[in-house]
Amino acid sequence: MSKLTFWGATGQVTGSCYLLETATQRILLDCGLFQGRRETEQQNQAPFPFDPAILDAVILSHAHLDHSGRLPKLYKDGFRGTVFLTAGSYHLLDLMLSDAASLQMRDTEWENKKRQRAGKKLLQPLYTLEDVEQLLKLRKSLNYNQSTEILPGLTLTFYEAGHILGSAIVNLQIKNPDSTKTLVFSGDLGNQCSPLLRDPQTLKNADVLLLESTYGDRDHKPMDSTLTELRAILKAAQANGGNVIIPSFAVGRTQDLIYWLGKLYQEGHLPQQQVFLDSPMAIRASDIYDDNIDLFNRDDPAFRQVIEKGWQAWLPNLNYCESTEDSMRLNQITGGAIIIAGSGMCTGGRIRHHLKYNLWRRDAHIVFVGYQAEGTLGRMLVDGNKNIKLLGAKIAVQANIHTVGGLSAHADQSQLLDWASAFEAPKPRLYLVHGEISAANSLRTCFHRLNWDATLPQVGQTIDI
Repeated sequence: MSKLTFWGATGQVTGSCYLLETATQRILLDCGLFQGRRETEQQNQAPFPFDPAILDAVILSHAHLDHSGRLPKLYKDGFRGTVFLTAGSYHLLDLMLSDAASLQMRDTEWENKKRQRAGKKLLQPLYTLEDVEQLLKLRKSLNYNQSTEILPGLTLTFYEAGHILGSAIVNLQIKNPDSTKTLVFSGDLGNQCSPLLRDPQTLKNADVLLLESTYGDRDHKPMDSTLTELRAILKAAQANGGNVIIPSFAVGRTQDLIYWLGKLYQEGHLPQQQVFLDSPMAIRASDIYDDNIDLFNRDDPAFRQVIEKGWQAWLPNLNYCESTEDSMRLNQITGGAIIIAGSGMCTGGRIRHHLKYNLWRRDAHIVFVGYQAEGTLGRMLVDGNKNIKLLGAKIAVQANIHTVGGLSAHADQSQLLDWASAFEAPKPRLYLVHGEISAANSLRTCFHRLNWDATLPQVGQTIDI
């Protein structure tokens, strides 16, 4: 009998990692970074609770770092199997992991300067660009809806998850000596209001289902209401004379955001004269999106304008900030601009500098359009903290803080329930992952009302498949 062990994203959103063991094989589903509080991120430095060298394969649901970010460490610690992923993830993974390695190497170098002066032991980065380069050689892309026997007795099919470019629902058929079982991992399911991506595909049969629960405790506002809310924020910011600062994930959220800002521009509802995308990674990710137009929702009436003519044709006042000098010049703008930058949870990147220059301004508006994990600066601001320390400075938060949940790239509670309800009887054994305990518990209560038991697994818990 096969078994599955939960090694991440249980009781929290980050660190996605699940170990599948058959009689003869060991396969990892995702290998993501833990993100959030300092003690949470310290888990990334811990040895893996299994031997990476004996893994036969990794199956990657998508390229976001909370699902892929420890893959180079896995290679560094001995993994030499195959990484199976979609074509979209194949292209994005290089961008995501190279950026992560560069940041870790830079941060480690900075920390070691202080340690050297203090006579402390020097640190090693979690992994290097060389580890990333070697890991990327192990990639093998598979098409959506293509069933492939990746190992003897193990058949993998990717289905569209609609979360970001290349995101996938993982369907694994496991041939045991006495039976064949089906394991489905939802990955991150997309918000069905996403303008560019296709909706998540539904499946009918599974024996075991791992379902994400990021927004298991709430529904998003309808898109019409969301855009009305966004228009009101932009109008108020223009009237106040301040900037609009939007922390945004470089892959997925930024592209959707540019789409919606372009739509407002086309309709005459974008009062700001300049929009700045201050994220080299987001700019490169947008280029990758351009190169994969076959993966988009071609039913959207604006598809050709956005993808085939280019982002800046769709949003003519969009400016790209590639260099550090370009980014620094934005600090001189005290009002009338929209600045989009990463990281999306404000844990690093150029967004922190823009927050330092704008959080204390009463006329500034900070707009959160994505999930903010516990322990992150973004979560502190969303939760209403009025005093923070940022880049060595104490800052009184006087800016207007907004959360526009309808722009999320994650399915909400109703969408999760609807997607899962497509599974036919007998219903699969259901395990809720990738969500804070409160969100997962709320979703479990909803499933119980439907007479469907749902389990919140613990770290290290093993189940039979």
